[in-house]
Amino acid sequence: MKYTTLPNTDIKVSKICLGTMTFGNQNTEAEGHAQLDYAVDQGVNFIDTAELYPVPATAETSGRTSKIIGTWLKNKKREDVVIASKIAGTGDYTAHIRTTGFTADSIKEAVDLELKRLQTDYIDLYQLHWPERQTNTFGVRDYKHNPNDPWTDNFKEVLEALNQVKKEGKIREIGLSNEKAWGTMRYLEEAKTNNLPRPVTIQNAYSLLNRVFEGDMAEVSLRENIGLLVYSPMAFGVLSGKYVKGIAGDNSRLKLFPRFARYSSEQSTLATKKYLELAEQNHLSLAQMSLAFVNRQPFVTSNIIGASSLIQLKENINSINLTLNEELLEQIENIHAIIPNPAP
Repeated sequence: MKYTTLPNTDIKVSKICLGTMTFGNQNTEAEGHAQLDYAVDQGVNFIDTAELYPVPATAETSGRTSKIIGTWLKNKKREDVVIASKIAGTGDYTAHIRTTGFTADSIKEAVDLELKRLQTDYIDLYQLHWPERQTNTFGVRDYKHNPNDPWTDNFKEVLEALNQVKKEGKIREIGLSNEKAWGTMRYLEEAKTNNLPRPVTIQNAYSLLNRVFEGDMAEVSLRENIGLLVYSPMAFGVLSGKYVKGIAGDNSRLKLFPRFARYSSEQSTLATKKYLELAEQNHLSLAQMSLAFVNRQPFVTSNIIGASSLIQLKENINSINLTLNEELLEQIENIHAIIPNPAP
């Protein structure tokens, strides 16, 4: 395993992070524990969850993922692992959790409930799952301004609320997720101006099918030293090649939940076929080529991989040992030039 640190901290994390949003839905508690044990045995010390998980999110299952991590964690040395979690933003998708947004009371409540589910006294990295304001996230390509957006600027107030729970020892560091360049810089500005906690990471989607982070956000990441925690590096499993090959099992993510179509457009499928052909020409699996491409990026702090089986998990973790040669990287860029970011 390779390791780095969360930017501007001494918190050591593995370059591969175990994503857990299938725990409690696609994976049972026993399967989740088995994945956690295997990942830790391979040197993974970084685990990502959220109060919203598992996905798809429902009132019945909300928080179940973290509870599964909690029953595993209570028998481990807490200091051996780094736990990241998130507070959900507002929206119809999360109305079963709360409708009050990132208020001081909401943040305090969310942290306290998550600590109870995780059976721990502290969370190493606490993230804002997505912005409260209306902006282009979750598959929306371009920003369309809505002058009637009811959101009002509350960056300072959010950081103050996070600072309070940090002072209480309940969280160690803070991060963003699904955030854009403007929002990221506003948080950094407020943190610097008011001596408030500075976000150290941002968790956004990034893969061969979605490289929009390489626009403004890559410069923000590298110049401001705020590391990317990559989610969906396998594009909901599309970049395993199993869907274009027609070999996906009935328990595969997109067969169980076909509405998650972010990576299933005609252009995405065409790009996936080209990447699959390229991987096979180089005697690689598409999964490992896809993950190795993400692992090498200079703005990536950790790559959050998920799996529904130990076989998938083994292949995904092993991607850390693969280095793509320059010729292959050039061929990847040639495909990207023809079909850029088909799944923003």
